[in-house]
Amino acid sequence: MSSGLALAGLRSALAGPFDLTLEPGACASITGPSGSGKSLLLRMVADLDPNEGQVHLDGRDRATWPAPDWRKQVIYVAAESGWWAEDVAQHFPAPERTAARAMTERFGLKSELLEGTVARLSTGEKQRLALARALLRGPSVLLLDEPTSALDDDSIKRVELLLRERMAEGMSILMVTHDGRQAQRLARQHYLMSAGRLEPA
Repeated sequence: MSSGLALAGLRSALAGPFDLTLEPGACASITGPSGSGKSLLLRMVADLDPNEGQVHLDGRDRATWPAPDWRKQVIYVAAESGWWAEDVAQHFPAPERTAARAMTERFGLKSELLEGTVARLSTGEKQRLALARALLRGPSVLLLDEPTSALDDDSIKRVELLLRERMAEGMSILMVTHDGRQAQRLARQHYLMSAGRLEPA
């Protein structure tokens, strides 16, 4: 089996089956109406929601991975990210905080945000910090759910530039977006989700 991410017959009671291959360094976009199953697919790939079928990464069956190891390699970034502590810094391990400051500055954020509280973050700041949190873990595959929906054009350009850099290093992206222009800029594979089924777009 080839390297990269491969889905075969991935399904749940609500959606699928899904078949998809994503090579290292490639990006695939998924568009479609709200409620059609786009986020559910990402959560199934991350093994966060019940699912059946085959998922492989670099030829290795997901079933052979300990769940925490899989979710470090295949990271799901939700449209509204989870924050489990009051302070922002608590979401970044101490050894990563220097790199986190550098990345937040590349995203157009003030590094001082890392010393503040989650409650004081805007939606767009949360969105970029959640993405930084995922990227710092060095995943093989990033599952992005509307990653820039709350951002202005300049911030979107900054995020996309860093994503392209990581793709050039071999990271793959499976991205749900309602922004057709973003899909064209980042992805070479395009899919349309409709009523729980995925079709080439």
